[in-house]
Amino acid sequence: MAETIRIIGIDPGLRRTGWGIVEACGNALRFVGAGTVVSDAKADLASRLCELHDGLSAIIHAQMPDEAAVEQTFVNKDAVATLKLGQARGIAMLVPAKAGLRVAEYAPNAVKKSVIGVGHGDKRQIHMMVKVLMPRAVFDTDDAADALAIAICHAHHRQSVTGRLAAAARVA
Repeated sequence: MAETIRIIGIDPGLRRTGWGIVEACGNALRFVGAGTVVSDAKADLASRLCELHDGLSAIIHAQMPDEAAVEQTFVNKDAVATLKLGQARGIAMLVPAKAGLRVAEYAPNAVKKSVIGVGHGDKRQIHMMVKVLMPRAVFDTDDAADALAIAICHAHHRQSVTGRLAAAARVA
């Protein structure tokens, strides 16, 4: 009998950080929950990062995932926005790591390829395929849908990621 693994996918953002949780048992996926942690756009940067930290910490404490996956940051033309996104991504990686979870990282194109079959696609295609793969999935924002896609991507790739992490631990 296959082991059931609870995976949290995190789509980092300073305004909205999406989260989605799935359970993987062999090739079967089951929707657990999804949502969005929102920071106060009027607050200073440090306060907003604290809001993201506290929100993600509460979700991880309540949902008790076994593994985490975070989308890698892409670089855009606005260096300041990219830096802020990187700081939010740092929180998205720190929170599960502090909870003792292994954290995998996936490029946006890898997530899209895992969920919609090609490396380039729009939000509507991601939403549609998340619903096809998990008909009971409910999400309140694009960020939550993207987070579910990240969790699905990790479920599909976790064996190779887990093997690489174990090999790295043996070498260290």
